Amino acid sequence: MRIAEWRAFACGVALLALARGFGPGIWANAAEISPDLIAAAKKEGRVTFYTPLIVDQIARPLTQAFRAKYGIEADFLRMDSDAVVLKILNEYRARRGAADVFTTSLGIEALSKSGAARKFQSASADALRAGFKDANGYWVADRVYVLEPAVNTKLVAERDYPKSYDDLLAPRWAGKMVWRPNNLTGATGFVGNVLLGLGEVKGMEYLRKLGRQKVISLQMSDRAVLDQVIAGEYPLALAMTNHNVEISRKEGAPVAWMPLEPTIIFSEQMGVTALAPHPNAGLLFLEYTMSREGQQLFQKAGYIPARSDVPPLNPKLLPAANGLKAVVATPDLVEKNRKHWDEVYRQLFR
Repeated sequence: MRIAEWRAFACGVALLALARGFGPGIWANAAEISPDLIAAAKKEGRVTFYTPLIVDQIARPLTQAFRAKYGIEADFLRMDSDAVVLKILNEYRARRGAADVFTTSLGIEALSKSGAARKFQSASADALRAGFKDANGYWVADRVYVLEPAVNTKLVAERDYPKSYDDLLAPRWAGKMVWRPNNLTGATGFVGNVLLGLGEVKGMEYLRKLGRQKVISLQMSDRAVLDQVIAGEYPLALAMTNHNVEISRKEGAPVAWMPLEPTIIFSEQMGVTALAPHPNAGLLFLEYTMSREGQQLFQKAGYIPARSDVPPLNPKLLPAANGLKAVVATPDLVEKNRKHWDEVYRQLFR
């Protein structure tokens, strides 16, 4: 990102309350969901949901709660974000839509530009702040996530926890740090955080030094990377979603996350498909997910809900609670920079 582009983005981020901590602020009262939409959705009687959300943690509870509230059958198909996008694109090209509604952490721009996702209006999305809903009406954020390093607390004494990113350059960490490559919840997100937070020049200088630390790339999900740290295979993961670390910690796992600056906030986007077999049920499912009731299911599961009036169970998951400023990485920002971030990874860490 050029200096002028970064300055323009930084000014925009300064206007976002979330970028300075995602605190409760002024809570918005969402408009009531249209009774006509509910009636039309009930006539359709079914909704199909594509998502990377973990099945037992939130995907199944969310669809079950929707079914219980509206009497509409709700099916879901769980796959990684890249697979969600590819499947919807392929269905659109074949003109044989199966999904009605979806969530993804990557690729929303491709879905909107291709026509595979359609514009919509959401009463529940009125409660979202700028940066967590699309000005053009193609997506809303259903949840957000914060990347931070995580350590195995049996292998790393509290006095030795990294207090800054510079601490990760210490010889003790050489060859002992892991991450997931080619993903926002891994190396790509870490690189993006450093380059946006420190600036291109200082960020590249830092990443070159980190490259000499021989960070280990594990070709597995971020959940599996975290499990490796919990099992004691590695003492430290460089880029973990802090809510997943917190969920494991509360369950008794020997793991803790480190609130370091710079910090970056990504989001998962939710939208509806252009060829939805059940368009009204799809939109109603989105409305329910974004309602306070739906967002409280995310809260209960340990996630960070996108709505500011439904805070996470542990407020410390939010950067401001730790005195940190954060960059909000909107989908268009990720779209502009992801290739560059991936290329930096290839140059310095492979």
